[in-house]
Amino acid sequence: VSSSWNVGIINGLSGWTVSVDDVPADTIARRFRYDVALVSTLKDLEEDIMEGLREKGLDDSTCTSGFTVVVKESCDGMGDVSEKHGGGPAVPEKAVRFSFTVMSITVQAEGEEEAVTIFQEQKPNSELSCRPLCLMFVDESDHEMLTAILGPVVAERKAMKESRLILSIGGLLRSFRFYFRGTGYDEKMVREMEGLEASGSTYICTLCDSTRAEASQNMVLHSITRSHEENLERYEIWRTNPFSESADELRDRVKGVSAKPFMETQPTLDALHCDIGNATEFYKIFQDEIGEMYQKNNPPREERRRWRSILDKQLRNKLKLKPVMRMNGNYARRLMTHEAVKVVCELVPSEERRKALTELMELYLQMKPVWRSTCPARDCPDQLCRYSFNSQRFAELLSTTFKYRYEGKITNYLHKTLAHVP
Repeated sequence: VSSSWNVGIINGLSGWTVSVDDVPADTIARRFRYDVALVSTLKDLEEDIMEGLREKGLDDSTCTSGFTVVVKESCDGMGDVSEKHGGGPAVPEKAVRFSFTVMSITVQAEGEEEAVTIFQEQKPNSELSCRPLCLMFVDESDHEMLTAILGPVVAERKAMKESRLILSIGGLLRSFRFYFRGTGYDEKMVREMEGLEASGSTYICTLCDSTRAEASQNMVLHSITRSHEENLERYEIWRTNPFSESADELRDRVKGVSAKPFMETQPTLDALHCDIGNATEFYKIFQDEIGEMYQKNNPPREERRRWRSILDKQLRNKLKLKPVMRMNGNYARRLMTHEAVKVVCELVPSEERRKALTELMELYLQMKPVWRSTCPARDCPDQLCRYSFNSQRFAELLSTTFKYRYEGKITNYLHKTLAHVP
């Protein structure tokens, strides 16, 4: 990297001179050049790197090459950022941020077998270790716009994958190579980046090829099969239709990959949305149990509304939990507790159903720490060991006692929680 690496902030559309609709091009995005941002980050970590070398007893004058940096990439929409009262330029009211975090740095000293970790980010999910790379006024659903702006970022990242960075750290030139792991995406963004259909699709999973019906029949036994390379191959099949199949046959062959995968993501489960998705599901089960849904078929809407208001009233009175329009993280955390299931059970007429509901929550609370933790083997080894067993029992309850809800359908996150966390 040249000595003038402080390029600073550049126009996010650098390389794209075309005008974008009626929005002034220079207001649409701001970004750092990716390599520059990484250099600046490594410079920030210079002391930590030197400290790490000393701690591991490595002679820093011999460690000039063999450094490996693992980078976590994240991208998410930022909702409503509209100007409340202003006469600024007309820009979309939504924004998207693409950022990265340096997760670890290892070095393989010459003649050594093992690489040694000299830096490990202690709080990888903290905003303090997250470095914004690109900020854009774009709606995350506007695929064309998003790909246009992130195009140069993807190109820079691809170039860096193949090459080495030589940088002066601690007064000596050292050579670094980078591994990029796109794990900071929610399901919506993963589907968009990987060319999958939207989340209401029959192909419910970003990790395996299961359909909704299959996932509700076989709740726990699925392995992770999707990958970026495979998605690219499937897109080619979708585009060329080499076997001249009908639309339905073709779609079944490519398992819902119907757009060109744009950026590689790593298969993960997004813990916050997992919490939210599952809490929404439990909230609905609570309503159905209050109304003894398992005995009825197709009760009128008014009746369901009544169950809901009974539930909301009970939660507000007993737990001070105000109803929300859309489930959020805080509500989800407070709903998924022993206390909550206890007050809901006060409204459930049958003893047998109360037991089942309590057991369901019990199992869930056993499972939750595992996908919540950064390092489950260290933080909750017991729950980790019992996860498969718990998830099987959980699935068994859903397919027997709560069959009325899971006959032929299951939500995306419930499927991931049961099938992919283990």
